[in-house]
Amino acid sequence: MEVFYPGYYKDFVCIAGACPDSCCKEWSVDVDDDAAAFYRNLPGALGDRLRQVLQDTEDGTIMVIEDGRCPMWRQDGLCRIQAELGHDALCKTCREFPRLTHDYGDFLELGLELSCPEAARIILNSADWEMVCESVPGGEAGDYNGEVMEILRRSRKEFLDFLGATSLPFPEILAVLLLYTHEVQAELDGGKMAVLDADACLEDARRFAKDGDIRPLQDFFLELEILTPQWKNRLEAKAVAPCWDDRYKALLGYFIGRYWLQAVSDFDVLCRAKFAITACLLIGYLGGDLLETAQLFSKEIENDPDNVEAILDGAYTAPALTDLALLGLML
Repeated sequence: MEVFYPGYYKDFVCIAGACPDSCCKEWSVDVDDDAAAFYRNLPGALGDRLRQVLQDTEDGTIMVIEDGRCPMWRQDGLCRIQAELGHDALCKTCREFPRLTHDYGDFLELGLELSCPEAARIILNSADWEMVCESVPGGEAGDYNGEVMEILRRSRKEFLDFLGATSLPFPEILAVLLLYTHEVQAELDGGKMAVLDADACLEDARRFAKDGDIRPLQDFFLELEILTPQWKNRLEAKAVAPCWDDRYKALLGYFIGRYWLQAVSDFDVLCRAKFAITACLLIGYLGGDLLETAQLFSKEIENDPDNVEAILDGAYTAPALTDLALLGLML
């Protein structure tokens, strides 16, 4: 079986108490069945405390937050479970975060979540976002359409190769992505093979682009579920002129790497490209420290499946996410 991961994947090491944020803040932690059973049968003071904070829901067991953070989070920024019982005693969510795994049966894709500050630092400061491949034992037949997966893998590599080599300004890169993805979507729908021609894409993009306004995009995100008051305040504030730099190329590489192949589930790559474009534009126009803004975006959006789904659906229904609206913000 082949395992793919971005070049920066193995650079991640949790910085624990030195972290400026915490994966234990704001989120109720999903606890897998094995860990929940272990915690409920654990003797002593720690077991008593765990039994107080575990809660069964229709979707499974969670550890309920108290005062905005996980009740196992200590003042020194460390986890009480890990400190007293070791890393292996953590539930699956906490053992794996911020590592991502997409299992396609005959191959795996690994990645890091942007919502972790240290992972975000690595992602944004790396030029090595292209996928590395390793072969490992195991695997099974892939449960997907092979022809569609081949198109997605080929087109993703073509765009990532372009992203790594181009010297175009970042907004023009986004415009190329939007127009190129329309060609990839047409191929998925039975059309001819997509070929990335940046000059042709930009010519079309400039022909269609009108003056853009970021406010409707901010308002669209204000209608989604909001986790923290910081995010609400950022969305309500006046946008700034973006200062695009090469870290945005790394940011775009992260989104393309994470979401592009997921289109094999519904044959819709265009909505995922729009998700990546919208994320980069919004993060740029919100301004502030790029790492903090990108991490906050991920925490609010990527870690909320309902918000991700709303954006994917909005790619075809929301006025702020039309091609013309997005091209106006790019060009």
